[in-house]
Amino acid sequence: MMDIRPIKTDADYEWALAEVTRYFEQQPEPGSTEGDRFDVLSDLIAAYEERHFPLPDADPVEALRAFLEATGRTQQDLAVLFGSAPRASEVLRRKRALTVDMIGKLSKEWGIPADVLVRPYRLAA
Repeated sequence: MMDIRPIKTDADYEWALAEVTRYFEQQPEPGSTEGDRFDVLSDLIAAYEERHFPLPDADPVEALRAFLEATGRTQQDLAVLFGSAPRASEVLRRKRALTVDMIGKLSKEWGIPADVLVRPYRLAA
């Protein structure tokens, strides 16, 4: 864990993202040295994103779209998180409301504050 450093610049941010991305394919054991490294890097990334890519005061779908754009994630990434491409599409098109399970995953896995996601919003007719 000695190579972990504060994220102060875009280059630091890109480095940290590259470091945690390699853990997505093979997640480290929680509590292991690599697991701790993943946790610390994830927290540093979340803090940097919160400072530099603040979510607008928007409804949950607008906030989710802004988050996807700011972090370079795609609808496909959302589909993987939700376990269903149609579900991700329906949420983004306002045809399906976010469920408690979806909100939990977005908050835990991507660090989107749950209070942003639980706000009331309108679905498409």
